[in-house]
Amino acid sequence: MHSHTTTIATILVSAALAAGCATAPVPASKIDSASASVRMAQELRADDPPAAHARLKIATDELAQAQMLMDAGEHEKASRLLDRAEADAELAIAIAQKSRSERALASAQADVHNVNSK
Repeated sequence: MHSHTTTIATILVSAALAAGCATAPVPASKIDSASASVRMAQELRADDPPAAHARLKIATDELAQAQMLMDAGEHEKASRLLDRAEADAELAIAIAQKSRSERALASAQADVHNVNSK
């Protein structure tokens, strides 16, 4: 019987700890990091090509939704959404940089072709 009581007490303590963690506020550094990534993507004009634009829109929407979740006390969900917003903003930047690099390469190759044609 004592073992059964100990098991129930352990489960209750674990549940209480898990609930306590779920309600802990999202660290300001996480909010700042996600916001900075989205802002950087916007400042770098990571909205071309369309794939980058789509990722930036998703990141912006996720950031706004995370704020609403924090306001509603859904800190764990907000934290996960902030992680996704940061990753999507970084992906938008990477897609845009790749596209710019490909255009620069194509332009340089065209210049070399023009020089060799003369």
